[in-house]
Amino acid sequence: MKNIDKTLSVLCELNPDYISVTFGAGGGANRNRTIELAKRIKQEYHVEPVVHLTCLHYDKAEIDEFARVLTNAGLQNVLALRGDKNPNMREKESFLHASDLIAYMKDKWDFCFLGACYPECHPESEDKVCEIKHLKAKVNAGAEVLLSQLCFDNHAFFRFQEACRIADIQAPVIPGIMPVINAAQIKRMITMCGATFPVRFQKIIQAYESNKEALFDAGMSYALSQIIDLLVSDVEGIHLYTMNNPLVARRICEGIRNII
Repeated sequence: MKNIDKTLSVLCELNPDYISVTFGAGGGANRNRTIELAKRIKQEYHVEPVVHLTCLHYDKAEIDEFARVLTNAGLQNVLALRGDKNPNMREKESFLHASDLIAYMKDKWDFCFLGACYPECHPESEDKVCEIKHLKAKVNAGAEVLLSQLCFDNHAFFRFQEACRIADIQAPVIPGIMPVINAAQIKRMITMCGATFPVRFQKIIQAYESNKEALFDAGMSYALSQIIDLLVSDVEGIHLYTMNNPLVARRICEGIRNII
């Protein structure tokens, strides 16, 4: 939060369709920071926020209270997530999946629901068939847009996109792109989400992980090549993981200014 206004001023200059605001598990203080930041984005910067909402550790009364706060604040877009399992937090039985959360809230509240998707399967999925079945259930429950986990292999995304269409999943599927500017961070996140390390990507990390400036330039170049390939293949948008780094967003937008 300390440097958020500097970040937001740059992000909003770039005219994004939305800015997503993550949701920390663990109680009201984290929830209040999510709301505070989302309200600032909408009221002061006039960009639509997408508020993340996890459900594994909350019951129906807690979700209803959060929905009331969102509604009173004029916040309309919710990215519904199960949330990561945490051995230090008690799981509640009201919502075991994001689809449960969407189905419950859809009947009671007027939000635009977004859902997460995993081009290379959620780490807990049995297989790709089960992955698509669960995703279709999420869309049937009311998810109107699907935002993908970070993906470094466009071929994997295109295969996933085709599987969605075969399953008659008509919601827009938006690929998630994260430029590589920190080798340790990206290795940790790939381990958590199961994304593939393409050979070309591995070579960039190996060659430049000890040179911060070179890694930034090479990582941005790789991300731009991904994005251009996706855009010419008629994807319906790009979800850019900036990790609160406005330089990343600016460089990407400058790189595709004449393409979009």
